[in-house]
Amino acid sequence: MLKQRILTALVLLPLALYCIFFLPLNGFAIFAFIALSIGAWEWSPLMGVCRKAGRVAYTLAVGLVIVALYLITPIDSLWNEQGLVAPMYSTILIGCVWWAFAVLMVLNFPQSKRLWQRSRIWVGIFGFLILVPAWAALVSIRALNYDTNPLFGAWTVLFIFALVWAADVGAYAAGRAFGRNKMMPAVSPGKTMEGLLGGVVLAFIVMVLVAQLLPVPPELYAGFYTVGLATVLVSVFGDLSESMFKRCAGVKDSGSILPGHGGVLDRIDSLTSALPIFVIGYLWLIH
Repeated sequence: MLKQRILTALVLLPLALYCIFFLPLNGFAIFAFIALSIGAWEWSPLMGVCRKAGRVAYTLAVGLVIVALYLITPIDSLWNEQGLVAPMYSTILIGCVWWAFAVLMVLNFPQSKRLWQRSRIWVGIFGFLILVPAWAALVSIRALNYDTNPLFGAWTVLFIFALVWAADVGAYAAGRAFGRNKMMPAVSPGKTMEGLLGGVVLAFIVMVLVAQLLPVPPELYAGFYTVGLATVLVSVFGDLSESMFKRCAGVKDSGSILPGHGGVLDRIDSLTSALPIFVIGYLWLIH
């Protein structure tokens, strides 16, 4: 299993870096679309849709919404002096509202499952609220300052990925070494409060390093660290929310497309929550 995980990571990491840094904006938008369409395919069993026709229909529905957003939004001019263009901003803001609701559902699980277990339609709607804003946020971040510095957005995307990965690695290491107090045993029995703290600490170290390397102007420190910490904390609930829905559906992994890692959704669940929160935080506290 470990060998498979390492081999898959060795393939995925260069591919991801190439797409982030070398694809033009439209190409990157298509790359993100493909990844999140696979996520939609993997989400459908969580709503009880296991037949191929139903999964295809759900994937197409999510894909069509993303395509519609792509067509009505000028990908090469997403940002202006006022901020982010309306269609993208509204979509991402809706995603943030969803994640506030999702956090409450996770904190109140298993009681909260009464809200959606009676109808698969609700879980299907939740999938839209996760995947479409994640696409909008990822493309918007990549487009940051594209006219003046085409790689600024790429480095910002990598920074967010690094925060989420650091939180994941720190949580795993601290949980294995010091984990005693279960964080959400009804949702994910393996996660501990010590692991959460370890993840936040390692992610904070990444923030400090980035702040010194750029460097981040001192007057932006408050916004930079606030947005970074909020992104990390919400990313944890992205992971927990998928675990919650998988537990209710009796599913261990969302898919098997990535040997040793499960599905695409298993790899990006934390990012789907982190990306919208980062964009809104950036707009409100840094931009």
